[in-house]
Amino acid sequence: MMTKKKITIGDIARALSVSKTTVSFVLNGKARAVQISEQLEKRVLDYIKEVGYIPNQYAQGLRNGKTKIIGMLVEDISDPFFSAIARKVEERASQMGYKIVYSSTENDTNKAKEMLEIYKNSRVDGYIIAPPPAIENEIKELLKEGFPVVLFDRTLPGVTTDSVMVDNFNSSYEAMKHFANNGFKNVAFLTLSSDQVQMLERERGYLQAMSEIGSPYTIKRIKYHDNKDHIIEEIEMFLKTNTYIDAVFFATNYIAEHGLEAIRNLKLAIPDNLGVLVFDDNIMFKLLSPSITAISQPINKMAEESINLVLESLTNAQVGNNRKPINIIIQNQLEIRQSSFKHPLR
Repeated sequence: MMTKKKITIGDIARALSVSKTTVSFVLNGKARAVQISEQLEKRVLDYIKEVGYIPNQYAQGLRNGKTKIIGMLVEDISDPFFSAIARKVEERASQMGYKIVYSSTENDTNKAKEMLEIYKNSRVDGYIIAPPPAIENEIKELLKEGFPVVLFDRTLPGVTTDSVMVDNFNSSYEAMKHFANNGFKNVAFLTLSSDQVQMLERERGYLQAMSEIGSPYTIKRIKYHDNKDHIIEEIEMFLKTNTYIDAVFFATNYIAEHGLEAIRNLKLAIPDNLGVLVFDDNIMFKLLSPSITAISQPINKMAEESINLVLESLTNAQVGNNRKPINIIIQNQLEIRQSSFKHPLR
């Protein structure tokens, strides 16, 4: 079987009777800078499209110092929250001629460090990161070397760079006030065993609201990515031991999925026996019966702000090097459904 010959810059140059340098300048977006006419630039671009030439971005990067690739690290790409953000970032980057490569860290510091080293060796142009703990030094080194770095979903202590966060404190605080206004006073907070800023802010909002309500706080901490059956057993035991609890606030939808299974196993009725509220909405929560009240994070907005911050630095080097870091905080939306009312909505 005949193998289709790969088209090279030399082939394009010969076909159009121009130099390889001219083709290279057009491919790298430098036609205007070297005074290549718009007519010639269009002729080269039209021919490239006609023959289906795909430039080797890595090879281009070796020549001009830019690969037009952005490295992205998320906690878990299978999580609906992170996969949705990654997809939106990818769409926006593609519109601007950039590619996204991404990997999950599983909240593992060593894995994150390894991936950052791989990205760096691959000469990616910038980084969008939901950081696990203890990678401050690696991020500072990237910033020192002039790479654009945007942290999203959570920040790192002592790291000064662009970031995109949601208002975790007020979201939790308002959710607890909603519970109290609808008859639930003894609310337990089920969260991860984590010192990450977003988790601490959610907990702080819960504690502040419970203090104002005048109710005791009850917190259950879950180990990140523990065995599913073990988590369910832990939550079942927690609910059986603390029978005074009349509602639960799950700090992540990951915990909520296991928690709802534990509630079902105990044959507790939602919301008659136990009110439920979740931080981070999921289509599943809307479709369940009764439907589950959840804090919806603005995924599209988070993705848009994250990629725009990186692109701003990449397309305007002077701005990227001289401006102060931009820290964006976006408001969430409480999606009120049946699970947070003593008498469910009909």
